[in-house]
Amino acid sequence: MNILLDGMGGDNAPLEIVKGAIKAAPEIDGQISIIGREQDIRDAFDKLGYTKGDIRVINATEVVTNNEAPAMAVRKKRDSSITRGMGMVKSGEADAFLSAGSTGALLSAGLFFLGRIKGIQRPAIAAFFPKIGKNDTTLLLDCGANVESKPEYLLQNGIMGSIFVEKVKGVEDPEVKLLNVGAEEEKGDSLHKEAFQMLSEADINFQGNCEGRDVPFGCCDVCVTDGFSGNVLLKSSEGVAMAIMGRIKEKLKESPVSMMGAALAGGKLRDLKKEFDYSEEGGAPILGLKGPVLKMHGSSNAEAVYNAILKAVPYVENDVTGTIEKAVAEFSAREVEKEDTEAAEE
Repeated sequence: MNILLDGMGGDNAPLEIVKGAIKAAPEIDGQISIIGREQDIRDAFDKLGYTKGDIRVINATEVVTNNEAPAMAVRKKRDSSITRGMGMVKSGEADAFLSAGSTGALLSAGLFFLGRIKGIQRPAIAAFFPKIGKNDTTLLLDCGANVESKPEYLLQNGIMGSIFVEKVKGVEDPEVKLLNVGAEEEKGDSLHKEAFQMLSEADINFQGNCEGRDVPFGCCDVCVTDGFSGNVLLKSSEGVAMAIMGRIKEKLKESPVSMMGAALAGGKLRDLKKEFDYSEEGGAPILGLKGPVLKMHGSSNAEAVYNAILKAVPYVENDVTGTIEKAVAEFSAREVEKEDTEAAEE
């Protein structure tokens, strides 16, 4: 197995990418490779005093930034870490590609090199949302790949999310819900009403609607949403969590007594912070592409990179891409058969 990292993607590249790779290397049965400007990456190894040489470095001279038009950058910068990295997944030289770089460029390169799974109209970014107090997560998708959606996209998100949670997290018959403005079946606009009906008829454990306030409390294993709503929920929650933790820290520094209390409760406070920490989950899989691709947070540190690498291993080993492809094909076949039966009855 070869897990390939984008050495130039994200705010803290390449140093934090290299740190995360070094930490993960002893724990996986396979090769870790980093692609990017070779000298920059080797300088990071030197800075960290790492001389084992077990992590492969692949030279790519160009970098795609967040300020560039994604599709144009992918076409023009053929020697960028994202373009070359995605090409290596296509050719079979890499089994999974992980990047904290431009989301748009990663999607564009994925569609250009890998293409979509047959029957999947749009890939979706799936993020792990913490279930507060349960040491577990909900898979939320889509989180920004498609800000304009159709009922079919939401149906496919439910199918892909259910398969991913079962195969990667080991959750049997995962519970799927649709993010909506109310829990009742009749709630929502035409998009969500139609998606509700489609999900109800799909061969997954669909349990109806949920509201945004329910998600942090672990109302389901897979929360289906459109890319606009999912992205807003994810970033708003991240902002609120950061604000709350910041205020707690300020309050605990207000007096000697509160500082003593903070010292006594230090372990519990660290546990609480960990629950809200994105780095514990690492990467968000882009489901629907014909190959394992994980998008890491733009500000990923070494811990986030390390966790993303560990998440990528079962993604590859359990052939999640192939399983999704098979499940979507079977679902499409049943739909065609259903339509033929209805036509014959008429």
